[in-house]
Amino acid sequence: MDVRKFVTLVEEVRSEGGRGDGKPLRKVAAAAVIRNPYAGRPWSEELSELVEPSGDLARELASRALDALREPVESYGKAALVGVAGEQEHANACLTSVFGDAFRDAIGGGKAWLPSVTKRGSAGAILDIPLAYKDALWVRSHYDAITIRVEDAPGPDELLVALAVANRGRINARLGGLRKEDVKGEDGLR
Repeated sequence: MDVRKFVTLVEEVRSEGGRGDGKPLRKVAAAAVIRNPYAGRPWSEELSELVEPSGDLARELASRALDALREPVESYGKAALVGVAGEQEHANACLTSVFGDAFRDAIGGGKAWLPSVTKRGSAGAILDIPLAYKDALWVRSHYDAITIRVEDAPGPDELLVALAVANRGRINARLGGLRKEDVKGEDGLR
């Protein structure tokens, strides 16, 4: 993949609703702005030029995210934004199981469904990356998101491909659901 630039965003939340609950919540988004080889081309049945190299991109982004997080990963997610000369399917092609499996391997596992979102947008568009507990989808305390915006991306013929990780669930989470401590292997739903 032809990468124009990388962007890493670190967010640290210490309190919600006027109170903390101990350990700060660290969320990290790592993104790459890449050239879309299908932009402006006639419709293509196969999208292997994006699917096949996406595992390498996932490993690079995960490495950057882990370096910034500096703690074990509990939550994860992925997202892509395609420029206006491309199709939403081009963004999805970057996030298939080739990308997802490489991401899981890089963070040391993850048995649950890996949440994702894709959309079309112009430079500076907002991309919300969903987060969920990496070992079981139904751990409600970890439903979250991190927002990323890159001022000059994606250009019409580019894609903004991103992944995100977090070190814990939301601060003061109290809406019930499966607790991470109670997760069993079959709760992963992968």
